[in-house]
Amino acid sequence: MSTINIINGPNLNEVGIRETSVYGKANLNQYLNKLKEENFEINIEIFQSNHEGEIIQHLQKIKDSSLGIIINPAAYTHTSIGIRDALAIQSCPIIEIHISKISDREDFRHTSLMKDYAWSYIEGYGIDGYRIALERIKELSAIKSR
Repeated sequence: MSTINIINGPNLNEVGIRETSVYGKANLNQYLNKLKEENFEINIEIFQSNHEGEIIQHLQKIKDSSLGIIINPAAYTHTSIGIRDALAIQSCPIIEIHISKISDREDFRHTSLMKDYAWSYIEGYGIDGYRIALERIKELSAIKSR
């Protein structure tokens, strides 16, 4: 069975606790585990790290085995050329996701270094954006497999 990888960057392990006015009160880990249970026919792997190098290593590890990648690089969206380069080596569909609408936030958040490698881009739907991204990955993977 092929795997869809959900990769989350720094501080996303605190969603539901931190800045609830921006990210909401729902626990992201619980939400993603429920999403995984609901989509039992697909192998979904969830990875989160507060360390840039761990995210890069994980992306390198999955480069030949992932059906699709849903990535929320969080703060690294605006700063990490290393994560960007690790996305560049992927051959599967990539969806960049952001819980908040970063284009409406502080100016420094408006630039995504990852966006060039994303097949789709989702922002501002709260944690439900992950469900939207999963459905989109399924569509893109079906197109790719033809």
